[in-house]
Amino acid sequence: MLPIYDIRPQLKDALRRGNRLIVSAPTGSGKSTQIPQMLLDDGLAGNGQIVVLQPRRLAARMLAARVASERHTDLGREVGYQVRFENRCGRDTRIKFETDGILLRQLVADSRLSGVSAILFDEFHERHLYGDVMLGLALRLQETTRPDLKLVVMSATLDSQKLVNYLGSAARVESSGRMYPVDIEYLPKTLDADEERIWVGAAREFSRLVLEHPEGDVLVFMPGAYEIQRTMEAIAATRAGRESTILPLHGELSPGEQDAVFCDFGKRKVVVATNVAETSLTIDGIRVVIDSGLARKARFDPYRGINTLLIEKISRASADQRAGRAGRTAPGCCLRLWTQRDHEARPAQEPPEVRRVDLSEIVLHLKALGVEDVATFPWLDPPGERTLARATELLVDLGALSGDGAMITGLGRRMLAFPVHPRHARMLIEAGNRGCVTTVALIAALTQMDNIILRGRGREVRERRADSLGDEATSDLLGLVRAWQFARKTGFDVSKCDELGIHARAARQTERALEQFVAIAKEQGIDTAERGVSSETIRRCVLAGFVDHLARRAGRASIRYDVVHRRRGTLDKESGVRDAELIVAADVREIGTSAGEAEVRLSLVTVVEQEWLSELFPADIKTRRKVDFDSTQKRVRVEEEVVFRDLVIATGRAGDPSDEEAAGVLATEIAEGRIVLRQWDHDVEQWITRLNRLTEWCPELGLPALTQGDRRHLFEQVCLGARGAKDVKERAVWPAVKGWLSAPQVALLEQHAPERITLSNGRTPKVIYDAANPPYVAVQIQHLYGVRKRITIAMKRVNLLIHILAPSQRPVQITDDLSSFWDHSYAQVKKELQRKYPKHEWR
Repeated sequence: MLPIYDIRPQLKDALRRGNRLIVSAPTGSGKSTQIPQMLLDDGLAGNGQIVVLQPRRLAARMLAARVASERHTDLGREVGYQVRFENRCGRDTRIKFETDGILLRQLVADSRLSGVSAILFDEFHERHLYGDVMLGLALRLQETTRPDLKLVVMSATLDSQKLVNYLGSAARVESSGRMYPVDIEYLPKTLDADEERIWVGAAREFSRLVLEHPEGDVLVFMPGAYEIQRTMEAIAATRAGRESTILPLHGELSPGEQDAVFCDFGKRKVVVATNVAETSLTIDGIRVVIDSGLARKARFDPYRGINTLLIEKISRASADQRAGRAGRTAPGCCLRLWTQRDHEARPAQEPPEVRRVDLSEIVLHLKALGVEDVATFPWLDPPGERTLARATELLVDLGALSGDGAMITGLGRRMLAFPVHPRHARMLIEAGNRGCVTTVALIAALTQMDNIILRGRGREVRERRADSLGDEATSDLLGLVRAWQFARKTGFDVSKCDELGIHARAARQTERALEQFVAIAKEQGIDTAERGVSSETIRRCVLAGFVDHLARRAGRASIRYDVVHRRRGTLDKESGVRDAELIVAADVREIGTSAGEAEVRLSLVTVVEQEWLSELFPADIKTRRKVDFDSTQKRVRVEEEVVFRDLVIATGRAGDPSDEEAAGVLATEIAEGRIVLRQWDHDVEQWITRLNRLTEWCPELGLPALTQGDRRHLFEQVCLGARGAKDVKERAVWPAVKGWLSAPQVALLEQHAPERITLSNGRTPKVIYDAANPPYVAVQIQHLYGVRKRITIAMKRVNLLIHILAPSQRPVQITDDLSSFWDHSYAQVKKELQRKYPKHEWR
C-alpha cells in the first residue's frame, strides 16, 4: 500500500470539518493518484467533479491514465483529462486531470464553476503562474458564491506556513512517505560546453554507473527534446546502451510513446526525460539517476515582449526532487553532472513564475473575470508594480483593453480564446482575416524561439544567403521565413544550413511551435488555407502584434529611430531593412557599450505604412497643429503632426501662425534666452525688482507683483505681430512693462520705491534694488557731507544701505547709520584717504 494511505483518516476528517486543506507528501507517496480517489470514494466531493490541476500536460494525461487503470475504467469515462488540443472527458467524468490554464478558461466561461466540487492543486511547490492565480480565484469564489467548494493544495515540498497564512483556516496534513537512501555523487569538474557536450558526458558516466550498479533502471534528466535525442544517440553507442531499452519522455511525444516508459521490456530500461519526470510521475524500478542540472524555464524576454523558454540551472530543491527518483523501491544512486561547489552556489528554491514571466495573458484573464484593479488581487507573491504596468500597457496597445486599461474590449475577449501570448493571438486573428495564417503562425514561432540566423558570420555568408534566398528589404521576419523554409527543405541539415549562417537546431525546434500555432488557429475555427499571401499582408499582421514597438526614423538617412512610449533606438547593423520611415521591431534590445552606457538596438524589423495604423488602430491616430520656432530660419512655423499615441509619425507645413500663436512661441524663445530683446535692459529689470520688493514690504498698497509667468506675458505683448527673431530684437519694451501698472500705482511705486533718493544735501543718488538683499545707494564720501539721518523708503520700513565710496569709487564702508559713521569711523577713514587723495575736499 502506498504511504499516502497512512494519512487517509486525517485527510477525511479535515475535509469534513472544513473546505481548505494543505497536504505535504514526498514524491512517490501516491498523493497525485490516490488523494483524488479518496475524495471520490469517501464521499467528500458529493455529486460534483474532482478537478486535479497539473502544471504540465504530459503529467495530466499520464496520471489520468494511471488512475483510470487502477479503477478499471476506460479513460474518458469516470476518469479523464483535458489539456490544450485534447479533451478526454465525458458527461460521467468524476475525476478530471487538467492544466491550470484550462480551468482558468472554464472559470471565464462559468463564474461559479458549476459541477465542480473540489479542486486539487498538485505540485504547488513549483509555483507556476496559472496555479498561483487559480488558487487566488478559487479562494475568492469560495468566499463569495461557492462556500461549498473544497480546495486542497498538495506538494512534495511546501512553504507550509506561508500557505497557512494565505489560506487562513486551512487544515494541514503531512505524510512522511517511505524513501530508500540515495548516494549523491558530483563530478570533480563541471562540464565545459566547448569541450564536451552535456549528452556526451552523460553517456560516458552512464557506462561507468551501470557497471557499479548492475540492478535497476536508469533515469537521465535533460532540458529539452533536442538534448534528449542527442543523449539517447550517445548512450545507444555505448556497450551498456546497446544492451538496454532507451526511451524518451517529454511533452512533444505521442501518448503511445510516452506510455512506453512504464512498460517492462525484460531488460534494463533507460529513460531520458525532461523535468516532467521530476515530480508527479513515478517510474518504477529506477535505481540510477543522471542529472544534467538543467531545465527549460519560462522567462519574460523584455526585448521581444513575450515569454520564452530558456535553458537554465535548476535549484537545489529541484535537484533533490530528481535524486529522490532513485530511491523509491530500493537504495539508489544519483550522479549530478556538476561540482558540489556549483551545487552550493545554486538557489535553494525556484522563484515563483509570477516574478519572472510576462503577465499580460494573466491580466487579460483577470480583466475578463471582472478584476478591476489587478494590483489588489490576492496574490500569494505580489508581482512588481512595473511588471503589472508593462502588461497592462501592452494589452492597451494591442487593443485588448480600453485606453485606461480598466476594461476588456471585444477584441480582448476574442484574443482570450487563443491559449497563446496576446501578441500572437492578435497576429493570428489578423492573419485569419487576411488569409495568411500559416505564414504568420511561422513568424510567431520564429519570434518565440532563438534567432535562426547566426550573427557575426561576416559579409561573405550574408551575401551567400542573399544569393540563395533573395534579398528581403521590407521585413527581417520574412527573411527568417525564407531561411526556415530553406532549412526544412534540407531536412535541417547542419552543414547546408551553416553555409548560409542558419542555425539548423533552432530551425528544427521552430517546427513544433509552428504546428501548435496552426492547431490553435484551427481550434478557433480559423481557415488556415493561404490565399494569395503578399508581403504587405504579412507585414500588416506583424504590425498588429508588435505595434508597441512602432518606430519612426529620426532624420533623413539616419539609423536612429524614435520609438513609441518615448524611447529611442538604433537600427541593428545586420538588419536587411534600410531607409524605412516607419517600422516595427520584433526585438528591442538594450545593450551595454564599452563606455558603460546603454544603447537600444532595434532588430527583426518590418516596414509598415501610416495608413495601416489608421486601419488597425483608428482610435489611436490623432492630428494636431504644432506651432514652434524654426531654429535654422529663426522664424515661427506651423506644422501639422500625425501622432500615434505619443509618437509623431508624420509632419507637414500647415499655413501661417496667427499673431497670438507667433507671439507665444517668440515669448518662449525669449524666456529661454535664445532670442535677446536688446531694450529689455538693466533698467527694466530694476523697475520690476522695485515693484516686486515693494509688494513684499508694503502689501497693503495692493500693487500687483510681476511673476515669471507675467514676465512671459509681457514678452508676448512686445512680440505681438512679429514672426521672427529679427522682428523683435529692437522692439520697445517700456510701453508693455509700465503698462503693467495704472497711473496711481505708478505714483505709489515712485513714492515708496523711488528710482533715486534725494539726500539732505540735495544730492540724488540712484537706488539699487536686489531681489534678495537690502536696497542701497553708492555715494562718494565728499557727496555725503552734511547728511547724518538714516535714509528710509517703503513707508519708512526699509533702511537704505549706504555704500560709502573713496574718490577711486571703491567702497570703504557700508552702513545704514551715517551719524555713527561720522562720529566714530570718519576720522580714521579720513586719515587713510587724505594722504592718497590730497586734492579732494576733507572736512
